[in-house]
Amino acid sequence: MHIERRSWSRWGAAIVLFGLLTPSITRAADKEQLPIPRYVSMRHGEVNVRVGPGTRYPIAWVFTKQNMPVEITQEYENWRKIRDHDGTEGWVNAVELQGKRYVIVQGAIRSVRGDPSVDGAIVARVEPGVLGKLEKCPGDNLDWCQVDWGAARGWLRRSEMWGVYPQEIYPAP
Repeated sequence: MHIERRSWSRWGAAIVLFGLLTPSITRAADKEQLPIPRYVSMRHGEVNVRVGPGTRYPIAWVFTKQNMPVEITQEYENWRKIRDHDGTEGWVNAVELQGKRYVIVQGAIRSVRGDPSVDGAIVARVEPGVLGKLEKCPGDNLDWCQVDWGAARGWLRRSEMWGVYPQEIYPAP
C-alpha cells in the first residue's frame, strides 16, 4: 500500500507540475504571432489548395512548384489562406509552408546587376516566372534586393519581382 501511494504521489506531482507549466507554454505561443499579411514559400512540390480551412473542404487546385512565393492573408487554427503572384487564393495547411523567402520574376526578361544600381554590371538575365531566393533588401536602398538565382547572385529592382513588399527591409533588423 505504501508503494502505491508513493507512486500516486509522483503522478500527482507530475500532473500538478504540468498544470502549472501549461499556461506558460500557451502564453509563449501567443507572443509569437506573426504579421498578416506576410510572404512565405511552399515547402513541397505538390500541395493541395482548398476552398476552405480544413480537409473537409474540396481541393480547388494543386501547387506543383516547390519554393513558390505566396502571401498569407488569413489564419485559422493550423490553416493559412494564401494568395499567389496571379492573385489566386486558397487554403493550405501550415506545414506545407516555410519561412524561407523566394521571389518570382515578373514582366519581361530582367537584368540582374552586380551592384544595386542601373549602372551596375549585368551578371545574368532572368525570364518571367523564374524563382530566386531572397537574400536581402537593405534599408539604405529600398529600390533593390539581392537575390540568389542558383547560377548567379545579384541585384534586381523590387518592381521587377513579386514576393517582397515595397518598403520592406529584409531580413528585418
